[in-house]
Amino acid sequence: MSSKKFSLYYTLKAFLFLNLLVQMNIYAKWDGPTDGPPGLMSRNIIFIASDTQNGGVSAVYRGFETAGEVLTWKIKIFNGSGDKNKIKKIFLEAIQLHPDAIVIGGFQPEDISDSLEQAKKSKIILIGWHAGEKSGPTKDLFVNVTTDAKEVAKTAAEYAIKDSRNKGGFVILNDNNFAIANAKTKFMREIIEACKKCKLLTVENVPISKADELMLEVVPRLNDKFKKSWTHTLAINDIYFDNMNFPLSNIGRKDIKNVSAGDGSNKALSRIRSGFSQQIATVAEPLSSQGWQLVDELNRAFSGKPPSGYISKPILVTPKLLERLKKSDVDSGIGYEEAYIKIWGQNKIKNKK
Repeated sequence: MSSKKFSLYYTLKAFLFLNLLVQMNIYAKWDGPTDGPPGLMSRNIIFIASDTQNGGVSAVYRGFETAGEVLTWKIKIFNGSGDKNKIKKIFLEAIQLHPDAIVIGGFQPEDISDSLEQAKKSKIILIGWHAGEKSGPTKDLFVNVTTDAKEVAKTAAEYAIKDSRNKGGFVILNDNNFAIANAKTKFMREIIEACKKCKLLTVENVPISKADELMLEVVPRLNDKFKKSWTHTLAINDIYFDNMNFPLSNIGRKDIKNVSAGDGSNKALSRIRSGFSQQIATVAEPLSSQGWQLVDELNRAFSGKPPSGYISKPILVTPKLLERLKKSDVDSGIGYEEAYIKIWGQNKIKNKK
């Protein structure tokens, strides 16, 4: 073999090897924790979802469930169905089951304030996902896992403004039952109002739990009021756009563009990927990664250690990004699974399974 062919042969082999490493996520960028306590096995956890129709909380639960299986945790999920009274009842029932921990998935501790002390007296660890505006420990929770609401809002609003060529007319859809939603709305409002030629038409309060029925009424009403001045919609959650294409089409407004400031639901990704939807982007949270983070934070709590302090970063999802990702999850290249399994002690875990 000539030296030229020899060099080409080994260059090709090196390329294929590096490509394999990338596919295995060995070189994936991970900016989260790299050390922590070994994984503690066989814990009983209850995950209370604000509403399993919310694609964000459902995706986080799936990540949480998968990570929990690594540590042989027994996990039950209860659905609050977007009903505060039902959530209160479920939380009391959960306490009676004496779990090691309860995950507050997508609602605030204030919604169950009457029962929090009872949970603490029972030595049940409480942890949250989107259970408040900010990430980190709170007076009621070991930690709340979320991205930075300001960063999510900024990413969504700036993308929508750019798409409007800095002169759009914006409607914001909010659910004022949630602190994190109110924070996103506040920041999006400020960014739009700082755009000289943009116009904030209205902030519309639409409960997420009733979005499927209310959007049929909201869309034609807003169109009657604002007509062609309405060019773009910003929303605090993808769920509004699950139910928006039909009423927009029905009134002949296929020109309106929609951008969501969370959370990157599967439905939203499918819509954006197809190119046929009026939703042009979503600011996704790394939802599966956050599910794994919840398990890691709980493992730290069970071990008597402080929270990791990690805050995951939001991901702007556009048709171009989805084209590059093909069928992979938006957070598939982060390397979180390998990182957490290494922290918990991969070999030790495999031997115990």
